[in-house]
Amino acid sequence: MKHSDGTRGVALLEVLVALTIFGIAALSTLERLAQLSETQRQSQAREAALADQDRLMTAMSLLTREDLDLRLGRRIVGSLVIEVQRPRATLYRVEVGREDATLPDLTTLLYRPEPRRAF
Repeated sequence: MKHSDGTRGVALLEVLVALTIFGIAALSTLERLAQLSETQRQSQAREAALADQDRLMTAMSLLTREDLDLRLGRRIVGSLVIEVQRPRATLYRVEVGREDATLPDLTTLLYRPEPRRAF
C-alpha cells in the first residue's frame, strides 16, 4: 500500500499541532504549580507571624493592671508593634500587628478592676 505525500504531510501537521497543544498545557500547568508553591510559602509565613503575635498577646493578657499601666502607648517588639490604651479606668485595649501594616492583626480588651481601697 502506497501513501501519497499529501497524507504524510497531514499526519505530520497533526502531530505538530498535538505537540504544540501539549506543550502549552504543560507550561500552563508548571506556571500554576509555581503560583501554588508561592501561595503556600506566603501562607506559612503568615501563619508563623500570627503565631508570634498570638504569643505576644497571650503574654500581655497575663499582665497586671500596674504592668499594663507601665506599657501604655505604642512600642516596637522585634518586627511587631504593640499598642496599649486605657479607654476606661478598668479597661485596657491591646493591639498587636506587623510594623509595616496599617491596621493591627489582633486586638483585645482586658478588664482589670480598680484596687480595693481600705476604709
